[in-house]
Formats: sequence, structure tokens, C-alpha cells
Amino acid sequence: MTEALFGLAAVLVLSFLRVPVAVSMGIAGYIGMASVIGPLGAMANVGQTAFDAAINYELSVVPLFVLMGNFVARARLSEELYNASYSFLGHFKGGLAMATVVACGGFSAICGSSLATAATMSKVAIPSMRRFGYADDLAAGSIAAGGTLGILIPPSVLLVIYGILTQTNIGKLFAAGVVPGIIGILFYLLAVIGVVIFRPNAGPAGERATSRERIQALSRVWGVLLLFLVVMGGIYGGIFSPTEAAGIGAFGAFLFAWARGALTWRSLYEILLESAGTTAMLFMVLIGALLFANFVNLTEFPSALLGIAAQYSDTPWLVILAILAIYVALGCVFESLSMILLTVPIFFPLVTALGYDPIWFGIVVVVITEISLITPPVGLNVFVLRGVLPDVSTGTIFKGVTPFWIADLFRLALIVGVPTLSLWLPQFVR
Repeated sequence: MTEALFGLAAVLVLSFLRVPVAVSMGIAGYIGMASVIGPLGAMANVGQTAFDAAINYELSVVPLFVLMGNFVARARLSEELYNASYSFLGHFKGGLAMATVVACGGFSAICGSSLATAATMSKVAIPSMRRFGYADDLAAGSIAAGGTLGILIPPSVLLVIYGILTQTNIGKLFAAGVVPGIIGILFYLLAVIGVVIFRPNAGPAGERATSRERIQALSRVWGVLLLFLVVMGGIYGGIFSPTEAAGIGAFGAFLFAWARGALTWRSLYEILLESAGTTAMLFMVLIGALLFANFVNLTEFPSALLGIAAQYSDTPWLVILAILAIYVALGCVFESLSMILLTVPIFFPLVTALGYDPIWFGIVVVVITEISLITPPVGLNVFVLRGVLPDVSTGTIFKGVTPFWIADLFRLALIVGVPTLSLWLPQFVR
């Protein structure tokens, strides 16, 4: 057990020294395995782990969903979703911020990336909110928070990674994320309402759209709604696997972008290059995490955790609270993917030994990881917005996201306390 704790400490120290987390976990995993099974055995494990990850059929869903999101983003769908949301909500106080949250939820349902959602929607929503005199903190906060929905509302890359790490049905995980995702949107809307109640001038009402304008706005997003229904309906109906759905979704997004005149040979090259770069980064982090997990499994740490589970079998909720506290602490310094890859192989056996449902635990992990995207001092979505909006200070953005991560804490408590919210839909998935 001591070796595993030293390895975890090494990963944390290297990460604080700004060593890329993929390299940190890989180094700690290799050195740890070398101390247990020897340098040659550790090197053989490194090669086999990288090879297995590269040829894993299930992991092919990752680059395909990334590609699908990039095609949809290039088709400028974000603007259409924002316009559709604005036509129904814009005339309320705080309505543009609420429209931004709803549009982020819709865009993330196809894009699957929180960072991409935040970066894209900032270019669309900020000009409108500034035109109507919105406070910068509310405008930026609604975008940063809305962007976090991208890692929960399916298709979600993080849920795919969790499913592969734990051998949990990915289709059921996608279904489990729907209700918590909708609850997240509703809680964010309540957060906006709370802000404008206490600060009415922070979110003035916009112009009221006519019925004709609303119908026209909805008519422009039918293509992506059809794409979403085909991809997710096929998974839920058992017509095709998540990997096949990702391929169909990527091809459908290609046709969607092409039909809208958004594709040229140059833009196609840029989309493929960006997708390859994102996929390479994800796989590097994944391979590093698998190496570290292999090292941990060679130690007595898993057995020790199961012993702890046996001691707390009468009060398992204390273990869950401790795990959530660890996630909150790690979320202050780690980004979401690294945090999941580092912790899930350690916590998953403990949680399942206590009798908790692995699908429910996956949703809890992703929700608390969402919170880490907008909490200081890291808050990756905050720094993405800081790069896109150089005239808005980091402090202003963190001030703006505060009501939203408070709302997220209430949502987390609701999902932890009422597991049915996550487990109702998966029972209908084959």
C-alpha cells in the first residue's frame, strides 16, 4: 500500500511542477512497476499498454465523437441554437444569459466538449449580451458554466472513458446522463434568476420575438436535432453500438456541414488536423493513466481499499462523502479528464464493494468533475474564456461563475441523495 501512496504523491508533485499530467502518471507508473516487477517487465508493460490502447475498438468512439463535434462547430450551429433559445427567453430579465445556458446545453449534446462549447458560445453570446448592457460577470459566468454541460449531456467523451475504464455499458451511461443534464440546465437557469433578482441591472430584458421569428429560429436547427435523435436513439434502441453511432454521427455531421456550405478543402484539412491533435492528447493522458493504474494494481492498495469498504459496510455514505471531498480538492488543481483517469481505477472497486451502482457512480464523478471546470484556482473553462475575452479579468469571470457552481453543489447533493434520477432511463436501454 505504501508504494501506491508514494506513486500518487509523485504524480501530484510532478503536476505541481507543471509536468504534463500524462507524463507524470506515465513516469510514476513505470518507476513503480519497475520497483515491483523489474525494469524489463515494466518496459514490456508500457509497450503492451500503449499497443492495447491504440487498437482498442471501443476507444475508436473517442476520435469519432471529437470529429463529429468539430464538423458541427464549423457549421456555425452554435449561432442557430443561440438564436432559437434567445427567441423564447430573450425578453425576460437575464433572458440572454438563460438563452446562453440552453444553447450551451444543446450545443454540448452534439459537441461533447466543455472547452469547445465555452470557446464557441462566447463568440456568439457575448456581443448580444453587451449590446443589451449585461454585466460582464453574468455574461461570462453563464458561458463558462453552460460549457460544463458538455461533459455530461450525451454523447460525452468522459462517460466513454469511464465506461471503458470500468467495463460499464456506455449506452446506459449516456442514458443516465440525460436527466442530470436537464437538471443542470434548470439549476443554472435558477442561478441566473437569482442573480437578476438581487442585481436587476446585471441582466436587462432583450427584445421579444414574434411567433413567426420563433418558428423560423427553430426551423434552422432541425438538422442537428435529427442528427442527435439518430445517434442517441440508435444507441438507446439497441440498433447500433456507441462506436457505430459515433461513426454515423461523424458522417452525418460532415454532411450537415457540407450542406450548409461550411466545408472547403482547407477547412476539412483543419478539422481533421484539430481532431487528430485532440485525440492524440486524450490518448496520451489515457495511456499514462493506464500505466499508473497497472502499477497500483500490482501493490496491496486495492486489497487495502476493500478492507476499508468492509469496515464501513454499515455506513457506506461516509466513504462516498470522503471520495467527494477528495474530488473537490483535486478539482482545484487537476483538469477533468486527468482527474477521472487518476482516481476512477482507485475508487471504483471500493464503491462497487460497498454495493453502489457503477452507472450512478459514473454520473456522480462526472458531475463533480463539471464543478471543477469552473472553480478556482484552475477552472479550465474560466481560463478558456479569459483567452477569448482578453478585456474581461479572471476575477470577474470567477465572480460570475460563483452562483453557478453553488447551484451545481445543490444538483450534486440531489443526484447523490436520489440515485433514481440517474438510474431511471438506463433500465430502458438494451
